[in-house]
Amino acid sequence: MSGLNGKVAVVTGGTSGIGLAIAQRFAKEGAHVFVTGRRQSELDKTRALIGDGVTVVRGDATRTADLDHLFRTVKADEGALDILVANSGRVEPEEFGKVTEDNFDKTFDLNARAALFTAQKALPLMRDGGSIILVGSIAGHKGINGYTTYSATKAAVRSYARTWTHEFKDRGIRINTLSPGPIDTPIMDGQADTKEGADAIRAAFASVIPLGRMGRPEEVAAAAYFLASDESSFVAGIDLSVDGGMAQV
Repeated sequence: MSGLNGKVAVVTGGTSGIGLAIAQRFAKEGAHVFVTGRRQSELDKTRALIGDGVTVVRGDATRTADLDHLFRTVKADEGALDILVANSGRVEPEEFGKVTEDNFDKTFDLNARAALFTAQKALPLMRDGGSIILVGSIAGHKGINGYTTYSATKAAVRSYARTWTHEFKDRGIRINTLSPGPIDTPIMDGQADTKEGADAIRAAFASVIPLGRMGRPEEVAAAAYFLASDESSFVAGIDLSVDGGMAQV
């Protein structure tokens, strides 16, 4: 029997990179997964890739109406929820002294505000003993040039897990943070103007990771599966880093 057989999961931002890998792993393990994203074309690709184990719901995690629609869909289709992965996020590096209000507002809106309200709106559907996984980053507790705003949002996400673990201990809902290090996903390409620039960023990250390479999305998905499954039944409030040792040594 698969480890998530019969479970219902939501993965926000699940059409590419880490989110997609998590959705695929959860479906493989027997869960029915609701995947959100803003682009219908990418949602259609995700549905074709995963098949019967997925329901795709178009929406923007920063919009209250879209979150309401998502959880109405979950309730209508499945009745309850066991696992939430708040994965939607953005990163646009800017060094301190050059941080724009627009970048600050957009990054906090999606990474910090949307994560909170996604989890809060999921709560009425969460079964006792459920699992909420907040996708953070090692940038939340490690100084990285250019990541002033992004790092601050991920520090907020880490704080959520601590507070909510206390607040929902009576329901047995486990809230944990999953903090990837540099993972080779399409988001890396968005941090440079050219392919050569993106490759240079990849090489720079690999050079400071003890394991000598960037991580793969499926490696983060394996950690997410652990936190979602009964294998982590006595794990709550932690920050699980999947970073090749970058922030650990």
